[in-house]
Amino acid sequence: MQVRARFIGGLALLLLGFWVLHSYLDLLAWAVVLAISTWPIYQGLLAAKLFHGQINLVALSLTLIIATLIFVPLGFGLNRLIQEAEAFGHIMTQLSSTGIPCPEWLQNLPWLGVHAKQYWIQFLGSTESAKTSLEWLDSGRIFNYTKDFANQLIQRFFGFLLILLTLLFVYQHGDNLGQQILNSSRKIFGEKGYQYTVHANNAVRSTVNGMLMIGLGKGLLMGAGYAFVGLDNPAILGALTGVFAMIPFAAKLIFSACAIVLVAQDHIAEATGLFTYGMILTMIADNYLRPLLIGGSVKLPFLWTLLGIFGGMETCGMLGLFLGPALMAVLMSIWRDWLADLEISEPTKA
Repeated sequence: MQVRARFIGGLALLLLGFWVLHSYLDLLAWAVVLAISTWPIYQGLLAAKLFHGQINLVALSLTLIIATLIFVPLGFGLNRLIQEAEAFGHIMTQLSSTGIPCPEWLQNLPWLGVHAKQYWIQFLGSTESAKTSLEWLDSGRIFNYTKDFANQLIQRFFGFLLILLTLLFVYQHGDNLGQQILNSSRKIFGEKGYQYTVHANNAVRSTVNGMLMIGLGKGLLMGAGYAFVGLDNPAILGALTGVFAMIPFAAKLIFSACAIVLVAQDHIAEATGLFTYGMILTMIADNYLRPLLIGGSVKLPFLWTLLGIFGGMETCGMLGLFLGPALMAVLMSIWRDWLADLEISEPTKA
């Protein structure tokens, strides 16, 4: 009776704890993902002569390094975005009072050029039509959009601070936490529970490694493409593409925007070539290379790796990019153990 009451009470408290922390579970999960993926680096620093096993110093140093690697590119990108948005707003405000002339490349389109020019003049070519089409620039919507963006930015900033604090805690107490998790897995699931935990850990780490390799390779290749078509700052654009390439299909936002800029500059052939080149790279990287890199280290079949990536992202957002392959790795491990048990039991029955 006491055992049952203790079980029910513990389950109720566990559910209550999840309910209290449900708004922060995704942030805590992100911290765990970062800790798992960088744990070999943490152990290497801890064993280095420079630190002499100083856990707190190593944990704080690595946490600050990760914060710098994330904050600096994001801060640079945000600053550039604000500058470009201000310049774009000024240009659109000026054009709304004078009208926007139809681009030459649009007028020269075969079969469609005459009709496209007429529609352009109708909606943007004259002062009245430009004011009507761009009236949202003079309304209060810009202020509302800016306010919402600032609120989201502040929320993400404090959320990331919580991730860093959790990451620091995991670094400091990771050995004890890991040992407790492995012991609990052994106690609940037997000796195979240890194996399942290791597979999930390896799947998360291989996912991060695959993301980094895909991002680095795609950033370099797209940077070369930006330089080839004559875009300004191809190295910065390549680095930005590499960061976005870590997310499946997100790099399309960067090279598509670059293609639009080329179209606006009447470089139609270069824009078409850059967009086609980027789409081919994206298809190869996200549909073939990424699943191979992630599934290879944990012996996860290509199809299940691909389904784990996309299914996880559809269910859990960006966090699912890591949780999906980890779950598939554990399920595949359970499936293989079950088949092995069947092969052992069948000769015994015979």
